[in-house]
Amino acid sequence: MQPSNARPRGGGGGAESPVGSHDGHGPAPAEGPERVRYDDPWYDALASGWGESAGTDAPASAVPSARQEHAAPALAAAEVYLEVQRSAAFQEVRRRYRRFVVPAVAVFLVWYLAYVVTATTAPGLMARPVAGAVNVAMVAGLGQFLTTFLFTWAYARHARLRRDRAALELRWDTQELTRGIRGGVS
Repeated sequence: MQPSNARPRGGGGGAESPVGSHDGHGPAPAEGPERVRYDDPWYDALASGWGESAGTDAPASAVPSARQEHAAPALAAAEVYLEVQRSAAFQEVRRRYRRFVVPAVAVFLVWYLAYVVTATTAPGLMARPVAGAVNVAMVAGLGQFLTTFLFTWAYARHARLRRDRAALELRWDTQELTRGIRGGVS
């Protein structure tokens, strides 16, 4: 395997320099009488001009946070989202979601558990032939896939017909409210 600097690692026909295998983090092995260090100049180094003093020994001033000027609008935006969450329109969207999902999940889990329990407790029933080499277990297993696709289609249809329009209106209302807080900037 070759290191990233394209020099062979070990056994390359001569003594390998200790610098060639240095990963650049931490102090490098010293070489020669002058004890030159080979460190990665970008590791743990400040960018030029950031945090450095102007030639004096005084500590550098802290870099201001970019978020300080938007602290009040962020708090107000959080209040907007809480207000939307408490609104009757949002609660209705959530109620419609739960009205479909809870019964659908219950029906699917009962159907799946019935398949698994029947397969383990009544192997004779599951081995009964239906048509040729196809038995009850194969039909029930394929029925699991079919019901998965059926529930997916029903969920997408329910969302499209009963929730998407109301959710989109809530999203637009929320964006308008937060845009008003930020002064027209989104």
